[in-house]
Amino acid sequence: MQTLPVSGKTPEFESLVADVKSCTICKNHLPSGVRPVFQLHPAASILIAGQAPGRKVHQSGIPFDDASGRRLREWLGISVEDFYNPEVVAILPMGFCYPGTGISGDLPPRSECEPAWRALLLAQLPHLKITIVLGKYAHDYHFGNKKQSLTQNVQAWQDHWPHRVPMPHPSPRNNRWLSQNRWFQAQLIPRLQKRIGAILAQ
Repeated sequence: MQTLPVSGKTPEFESLVADVKSCTICKNHLPSGVRPVFQLHPAASILIAGQAPGRKVHQSGIPFDDASGRRLREWLGISVEDFYNPEVVAILPMGFCYPGTGISGDLPPRSECEPAWRALLLAQLPHLKITIVLGKYAHDYHFGNKKQSLTQNVQAWQDHWPHRVPMPHPSPRNNRWLSQNRWFQAQLIPRLQKRIGAILAQ
């Protein structure tokens, strides 16, 4: 295994991150322009695998800088400082740029990001202890069973515990799902917060 420098970042890592930040693969399909938003460091022990940046995140360039982020941090029981420390939390959405808005909300993540970058970036995270998988698009990639619904995936969370956790997206658009599935916050969230607390204490 290659010995990392003190910073944990190899020249290969720095070059890959620079390539992703300058990616223009989808530029002709992004109504608001190109702005990849993600957070990465080889030392991270927690991975947030999400969907795609929303309009507010596109504008700020800060992942989960919105209502979804506030709810997600509450679910995890994590401070803003730890959440935005890349040596603690890596944040890799399925699509790195804001895809634009459709009839019923934001459009799906652009499909070009995953084959171009995802495996390469995940390979830069050798110290992960848990991956939080948010939303159906991320579920399909990280769990591979596209025939199962989001609810079925989340209900089966103990099948993947404690290394991967299927969850709904924390968007306010999912308030109805949360009200219909109260077991999620009663059963899964306390276990998740305990797990995240133990990782942060290490």
